[in-house]
Order: sequence, then structure tokens, then C-alpha cells
Amino acid sequence: MHILDRYLGRIILQYTLISMVTLLGLFTFATFIDQLGDLGRGDYDIYAVIRYVLLVIPGTIYDLFPMTALLGTIIGLSILANDSELIVMRASGVSMLQITSAALKMGGLFIIAAILVGELVAPYTETRAQREKTEALQKNPEQQTLFGFWLRDRQTYINIGEIFPDLTLSNLKLFELDPANKLRALISAESGKFEEDHWRIDNIQQTVIRPGGETETVSSPSVKWRTSVTPQTLSVLLIQPEQLSFLQLVRYISHLHDNNQKTAPYELAFWNKIMLPLSTAVMVILAIPFVFANIRSGTLGQSLFFGIMLGIGFYVANKSIGYLVLAYELSPMLGATLPVVGFLVLAMVMMRQIE
Repeated sequence: MHILDRYLGRIILQYTLISMVTLLGLFTFATFIDQLGDLGRGDYDIYAVIRYVLLVIPGTIYDLFPMTALLGTIIGLSILANDSELIVMRASGVSMLQITSAALKMGGLFIIAAILVGELVAPYTETRAQREKTEALQKNPEQQTLFGFWLRDRQTYINIGEIFPDLTLSNLKLFELDPANKLRALISAESGKFEEDHWRIDNIQQTVIRPGGETETVSSPSVKWRTSVTPQTLSVLLIQPEQLSFLQLVRYISHLHDNNQKTAPYELAFWNKIMLPLSTAVMVILAIPFVFANIRSGTLGQSLFFGIMLGIGFYVANKSIGYLVLAYELSPMLGATLPVVGFLVLAMVMMRQIE
């Protein structure tokens, strides 16, 4: 039976990769066309556009894994069915469970690949793409280094250790220069939050440097900081909740809970990441009854078409239900699990009909 597993797995892998390359090409081309609207603004030239498009590819791959698993399994098994190989397998005593198990073993490799891309690669490249585009377009947020974000507001250089998605600032440092560009004050703050027309920065330690070189350090629980750096300026540096890694989501949801703020968009992204392995497996399972139904009906092309539409339907349903859950303030867990459970039930019903 190991021979059967390897044979089916190789076929499914081959056509899944073909499906991934095809869909990725379409999505990447659409991203490229979309980015051309900003071409020529600031330093955002054609090379910057291409770099942006390349950097967002891992995130696109991550989103496409369930759909490509479905299409690859349908196409691969359909090729075998068209050559009567599946009929020979069934006539030789191979059960539906054994075929499903062989397909799911390859699906397990897809799941591992998706987790690695989604946790280790996509969050980094998506962040890098957004930051580089921001720098090219407006040049205000200068850069992010290993030491945080650096910005400039007239004679003040600003270092921000971390910007949370609600635009709360952490580990803030302000370097104030005099007209001769000599350091005259250093302000360190634990956190900062925008209120009306100013930032409130908390747990302050300010060191003032006198003309003679003497220094004086004072502390304060909170002060107002007025600057041209606004939340709108910083918001372009952020990535969307679904682009954060699992650990980043856990950390930020905890931060929101501690500050009594809404967590729904981030909880939805959190549950979507948890459900990704199951959704990929469900897509593989769903492909099998489609193929075996074709063996009996002889309408291979029609069933393949509906299978492709089903994959697109799952992608759209997953996104749409997520938006509805957020709009009506329902459980984020429900929004992530409902499409997967619904398609799993459909797969089980179809599987029973062909046994």
C-alpha cells in the first residue's frame, strides 16, 4: 500500500503545484496592475513596484493553499479516472478509505508547507513590502531597523520600539536637537497613545543637557506631546491582522484584553490560522467524491468545472462570513469554523453517496 500512497501522492503533488503556479500567476498579475496606480509617486518606480509584488507572493501562496489543494487533487485524480486507473484500483480491492488516506498524507505535506510559509515567511515579507512602499511614496517614516522605527519631525528625531495595530506606541525615545544640531534633550517614554490633537506619552524620563554640559534628569507619569507625526502617518506602516504570525496575534490579543479594547478582527485572524490545516484537509477530502462521481456519470469536464467553482466558493465564503461576523459582532471563532464545517459536512454527504 506504500506504493499506492507514493503514486497517488506524486500525482496530486504534481497537479497541485501546477494549480498553485497558475493561480499565483493570476493573483500576482492582478497585484502588479493594482500597484501601477501608484507608479511615479515619490520614488515608487517600476523597480519598486516589482519588488513589492515579489514580496507579497508568500502571503498570496498562504491564502491559496486550500484552493490549490482542492484543484490539484481533483485534476490529479481526474487524470487517473480518465485513464481508468481508479477503476482498476477499486477492482483490485482498494477501498475509498485507502484512497482518501493516501490523498490526505500528501495533504499533510501541504499543511506543513502552509504553516511554514504563513508563520516564518509571509509576515516578514508583507511587513517589508509595506514599509518599503511607504518610504518610496512619502518619505516620512524613514526606515525600520533592528532598533525600531526612525522618523524626523523638524529638530526632533523619533525612535519607536514598536507600533501596535491600534497605533499605541511602545518604547518611545525623542532626541531633541538645537539649531546647531547638538543634542539638547533626550526623552524616554514607556508608551504613547493619540488623544484628539496630541499624543499622551506615559512614564517619562527626560534628560536635559545644559549649554555647559551639565545634565538634569526629571521623571513624569504623563505629558502631552505635540508633533506632526499623526496616527495617519503611522498607519501605513502596519499590516493587516491576517498578515500577522500566530505568535504576534496571541501577543496583540493579550495586549488588547489588558487595555479593554476590541479584539474581534485579530481573534478572527487567529482562528483562521488555527482552521487552515483543517480547511486544507477538507478540500482534499471534498475532491475525491467529485472524481468518483465522474466515473459513473461520464461528465468529467462538468464535474471538474463545478469542483473549481466550489474551491472559489470556499475562498469567497470564508472571506464573506468573516466580514459578516465582524459587522454583526458575532463570535470570531464561528466566522472561522462555519465555512470549514459546512464544507466538511458536504464532503461527508457526497462521500457516502459514492461508497
